[in-house]
Amino acid sequence: MANKGALYLIPTTLGDTAETADVIPVKVNQLINTIDEYIVENEKSARHYLKKIGIQKPLQEIILHPLNQHTETKNISAYLNAIEKGKNIGIISEAGCPGIADPGAEVVKLAHEKNITVCPLVGPSSILLALIASGFNGQSFAFSGYLPKERNERIKKIKELEKTAQQKNQTQLFIETPYRNMHLLEDMLITCDAKTLLCIACDITLPTEFIKTKTISDWKKQLPAINKRPAIFLIYK
Repeated sequence: MANKGALYLIPTTLGDTAETADVIPVKVNQLINTIDEYIVENEKSARHYLKKIGIQKPLQEIILHPLNQHTETKNISAYLNAIEKGKNIGIISEAGCPGIADPGAEVVKLAHEKNITVCPLVGPSSILLALIASGFNGQSFAFSGYLPKERNERIKKIKELEKTAQQKNQTQLFIETPYRNMHLLEDMLITCDAKTLLCIACDITLPTEFIKTKTISDWKKQLPAINKRPAIFLIYK
């Protein structure tokens, strides 16, 4: 009986304009040429990334399993069958590291249930990069993902996060769909205390990277141009 393969969590760049040599370790480049099956969010962008990072195998020979909101759990489980036969499989996220604000977490959970070895690979994480660049508390922090779409609920959540940051001395991180960045920022500016610190980290690791920490009062004086740009927001007392 063949030994089991492993599930590799393969990092990607945080944007298409990033130089892979600057943010993706050589080990990742080497590993992709030993794998011929991947679980991916978007097949087109996954093929583009594999080509960009230097895969040597013909792309038409690579098997890509789709993983999105329409993928059923039974199909996800079937994706891992090749591992039982000794093959390695990789997970590729749309940006950054799989499993964080990403459907890849469900695959990893199933892998553990099947006693499959899970191998995380080093790569860029917008959450950690924003945190270390913010100047905020790096020993106690929480990532809340996307805030509510409905404005009243979003404002309520912002108040809760600000209160938690103040009471627990804990950095609060969250994200928004890029085209709603300015709506979120405007809500924070009218909701948070003038002295509350807000860090906006945008286009991390890209040539257009913008990372700045200011008080809410100072942000009101000049709004940053972050519309339709991937960003992460952090608030602290």
